[in-house]
Amino acid sequence: MSLRTVIADDEPLALERVRELLRERDDVEVVGEARDGEEALRVVEQTGPDLLLLDVQMPGLDGFAVLAELDPAHSPAVVFITAFDEYAVRAFDVHALDYLVKPFHRARFHEALDRVIAGRGESRSADVRKAVAQLQPRAPLTRFVVRSAGEIYFVKPTDVAWIESSGNYVRLHTATGEHVVRTSIRDLEERLDAAVFVRVHRSAIVNLDYVKKLEPFFHGEHVITLKDGSQLTSSRSYAGRLREMLKG
Repeated sequence: MSLRTVIADDEPLALERVRELLRERDDVEVVGEARDGEEALRVVEQTGPDLLLLDVQMPGLDGFAVLAELDPAHSPAVVFITAFDEYAVRAFDVHALDYLVKPFHRARFHEALDRVIAGRGESRSADVRKAVAQLQPRAPLTRFVVRSAGEIYFVKPTDVAWIESSGNYVRLHTATGEHVVRTSIRDLEERLDAAVFVRVHRSAIVNLDYVKKLEPFFHGEHVITLKDGSQLTSSRSYAGRLREMLKG
């Protein structure tokens, strides 16, 4: 069975070089290509490849951000490709199977492919999940990746009025509607801009730019009225930080 492969690289010459080398093999099938991080996510979601040949530096989402957004339970094997060897240690931290520095030799490229094929069928989801949990919370969140009806689209944090926890998911409330994302509210709290987003309840985070007024309620709680008229209640344990932030 052929190794179903997606290539993600924003450099046309590099993309053509990888295509050329893959044509030398009869055990690999290219099922998709991408020229930036966002397109890479969409193509992987649509094709479900066995292998992702992933450039580190791409427009929008870089290679590490792409890996972090993939569903760990269905993540393909990853071989990073880049012109800079400074990323090598981090590439192996996120359990990439190999790491190619441009310009790489034909033999080195095929060695990487042989390594992927030799390890085919081994479960990597737990390793990927662990690596993403370790690395990604330190990176500031610049966009939400939303999957719906087989499509992927992106929501800017500045467009989100408030966030509601829903089990293993969160619900983003925006002016154009609601969007569901698979993540925990705790992880989001760590990655969102703390000067703008404030946890007001164990199951809610509010964007201060959308708060219209704050009114005392019972037992140290507060009623938060948003600019669109929506109302939330902050719990006593989170009320102090909310009041302090709104003073500024």
